[in-house]
Amino acid sequence: MALRLSPHMTVMANAAQKAAKRLLRDFNEVEQLQVSVKGPSDFVSQADIRAEQILKEELNKARPGYAFLMEESGASGSENWAWRWVIDPLDGTTNFLHGIPHWAISIGLERRLPDGTSEVTAGLVYAPVVDELFWAEKGVGAFVNERRLRVSARREMKDAVLATGIPFAAVAASRRLAFARTLGALMPQVAGIRRFGAAALDLAWVAAGRYDGYWELGIKPWDMSAGLLLVREAGGYATDPGGADPRDTGDVVAANPHLHARLGEIVLDGRQAATAPRA
Repeated sequence: MALRLSPHMTVMANAAQKAAKRLLRDFNEVEQLQVSVKGPSDFVSQADIRAEQILKEELNKARPGYAFLMEESGASGSENWAWRWVIDPLDGTTNFLHGIPHWAISIGLERRLPDGTSEVTAGLVYAPVVDELFWAEKGVGAFVNERRLRVSARREMKDAVLATGIPFAAVAASRRLAFARTLGALMPQVAGIRRFGAAALDLAWVAAGRYDGYWELGIKPWDMSAGLLLVREAGGYATDPGGADPRDTGDVVAANPHLHARLGEIVLDGRQAATAPRA
């Protein structure tokens, strides 16, 4: 691409594109994949594992000493890390295994701060089937391939199209109820609600202005690390429903500046209603 990538982003893009070649080969032979089951509606295939190995090898070769937090193999490297890769090698695994071409590789890079907290300094979400590379660096902006991204400018909920993740069998009853309460409140107010099955891409699409907002409860750091930075660098807000860091709570509300507060209120009300004691 014509844009000059930073050394970190160059390393991330090269690793993602190498892993994508393997994933695309597997996607074209999805019926032959060996699939094991981690839990209800939570599948892991050999494709995930191979892609994760490629990403770890490539990133470790380029930046030895950086720690890892990965969906399949968990945390590795020094506990006192200064830099850490946060990786989902195949976001949208269920789509992938059903031949649905909506899945991505997500890589976030965290830097530890002097107070012991961390910040995401770079993020990448790559959708190989359509060859869209969403990327962002803190203070630099957000892009898809060579095009700058901005969140949407819609101001009214009645005009908004939102994205979410519908809870499935393995999800706790309280979260299913919170989702139902939130969905029930939002449906009469918005132009549409979509469930495409890949959280990293949902966040990337908010950054691109394709969605006006996104919410989900109980997702993992590797699902959101890159996407949160994409939304923020595209001019949007990405917090948990109460305004905290979603990486700490697992609950995400991301939207353009006009709709974020209202969406957060509705999601928070739904979450609180689901946990309130019955009279």
